[in-house]
Amino acid sequence: MNILIGILKESYFLMEKMSPYLVFGFLFAGVMHAFMDTKTVAGHLGKNDLLSVLKASVFGIPLPLCSCSVIPSAISLRKDGASKGAVLAFLISTPTTGVDSIFATYSLLGPVFTVYRIAASFLTGSAAGIISNLFKEDGKNAIDVHSDECKFCHNGNEHHHSISEKIRGIFGHAFGTLLRDSGPALIGGVLAGGVITFFLPENIIAEYMGSGIKAMLIMLVMGIPMYVCATASIPIAAALMFKGLAPGAAFVFLVAGPATNIVTMSVVAKTLGKRSLMIYLGSIIAGSLILGGIFDKLYRYFYGSAAAELGHIHAQMLPEWVGFVSTGILCVLIARHIFKKAASRARRQG
Repeated sequence: MNILIGILKESYFLMEKMSPYLVFGFLFAGVMHAFMDTKTVAGHLGKNDLLSVLKASVFGIPLPLCSCSVIPSAISLRKDGASKGAVLAFLISTPTTGVDSIFATYSLLGPVFTVYRIAASFLTGSAAGIISNLFKEDGKNAIDVHSDECKFCHNGNEHHHSISEKIRGIFGHAFGTLLRDSGPALIGGVLAGGVITFFLPENIIAEYMGSGIKAMLIMLVMGIPMYVCATASIPIAAALMFKGLAPGAAFVFLVAGPATNIVTMSVVAKTLGKRSLMIYLGSIIAGSLILGGIFDKLYRYFYGSAAAELGHIHAQMLPEWVGFVSTGILCVLIARHIFKKAASRARRQG
């Protein structure tokens, strides 16, 4: 019982720091979903040139999609005429960030880590797209996806919605669809961070895993096959940094974990081809290791000790009651989605 209470306390500590930023991030994501036109975006990404790749990376950064949920959007962009390079850039930059993840990164890891993570996402995605554009398009297109439905009511006919209906749609997507899809993974990541913080002695990671390329390779091997979204990976990385993991190695995990999993890799191979899959994986591996090594040096220059800086960051966050209320709201909503899903499954089986 003492162990369970200790894990829950550490998990609550992580969740309390993240939750106000997550609430705002989900809400902002709902606004983006409501007013961003996918076909207009695709119109900017169709050419096989540098500008299309850079636009795809920029468009992907704020979208709150994980490595699986980004697949339909990427396929839709490909169907609407986006080049392979632009689609690869979008596939990498999107799941490694997201507006909710950006705010959560700031809350647990600080401004330097946040800015560097955004820049690295852009650079890695752009590099993959540029390399892909060096090869001639083979004409292979993605599977057919219907993208003409209204985002508020899924009606394909011409019609209008009132302001109140649009507001309900924004909240419905933010705290309905998005939270339903990412909530369980988020709770799992927070609990994993709590377990790491509770059980691992101080500096054990630094003592046995080391730093530099060894630690980064270990985190790369852990992250590539794992299914963990950009937001859920943050409390795990923060907990490991508290225990002595080098910032560069934590950065590698935050790139490789969200950007890749078995499902995404199989879809990339099927819809874009094996060459695109090799470019996709190669860019993530090389980009995360190179940028992780650079980040280690930058972090030491700015802060010195990662654990000390994280403690300083957490001491300067929002008032405790804001985190408490935000945590309560998110946990209640996530629990509601989980129970609704379980009840629906039980009815189907019954």
